[in-house]
Amino acid sequence: MTDAALVEADARALEALRRKNSIIRRLLRDVPAALALAFLVLILVCALLAPWIAPHDPFANAMRLRLKAPGFVSPDGALYLLGTDAQGRDMLSRILYGLRATIGIGAIAVLCGGGLGVLIGTLSAYYRRLDTPLMRFVDVLLSFPSILFGLALAAVLGPGLFSLCVALSIAAIPTIARVARGAATVVMQQDYMEAGRALGLGDGALIWRYLLLNCGSTILIYATLQLGQSILLGSVLSFLGLGAQPPFAELGSMTADGRKFLQAFPHVATIPALTIFFIVLAFNVLGDALRDALDPKLRQ
Repeated sequence: MTDAALVEADARALEALRRKNSIIRRLLRDVPAALALAFLVLILVCALLAPWIAPHDPFANAMRLRLKAPGFVSPDGALYLLGTDAQGRDMLSRILYGLRATIGIGAIAVLCGGGLGVLIGTLSAYYRRLDTPLMRFVDVLLSFPSILFGLALAAVLGPGLFSLCVALSIAAIPTIARVARGAATVVMQQDYMEAGRALGLGDGALIWRYLLLNCGSTILIYATLQLGQSILLGSVLSFLGLGAQPPFAELGSMTADGRKFLQAFPHVATIPALTIFFIVLAFNVLGDALRDALDPKLRQ
């Protein structure tokens, strides 16, 4: 009898997961989402393969080639598809390397800060006695602007990628924590949670097998949106000089370096800025499509 009840409880929990098994099919039917996904896959591949596909050394200065327009061909026949910057460095190569830093910083922030936010949110929903102190901690984090965290950490730790990742991770905690708590609170009211508890399952099994798995889709949606926001915020902080330091290639700092030549040589600033724009836009479009695909009300 106990085994049958356990099977029934598992079946109820898995039934909620089966409703979400056709996400990829729905995304592919959504043209903007499919384009956004293809663009992000291309960007990720380019970032990972940057050392092998970059046409030039992204850190090699060549002052005789400084501030050349896109499509420039040097006297030795080398093509600079996106032109060169104020130090004569190839813009395309630096964009490829900058993608690694920009996306990597955002991913680290979402994985670390988002993971801690999920932990806080689920524990707050499962252990009601922890709800008030944990949510007040989240409220404190929400009361501080993310840029202020970046400024404070830069003053304490010095500007650099480490302080930038810490600031972005802290900024990602409160939003994900609130979303995880809301989703977990809904799951806590389901019958299979009560059935699992009645069968004597431990807290760890209930949280992992039922609570987290059934909150995963909601958390995934907001994590996708948060990734775009973290990339944008990281680029802003780098633009202000709090992130990657020269000669390290990062899209925000590259935009800052090119703003002095915006009128005469706009490509130096606009190319990395547009790259940031399209990456963030793609993540937002993909996040909206995931929400539409996973929301049963919108699927009807």
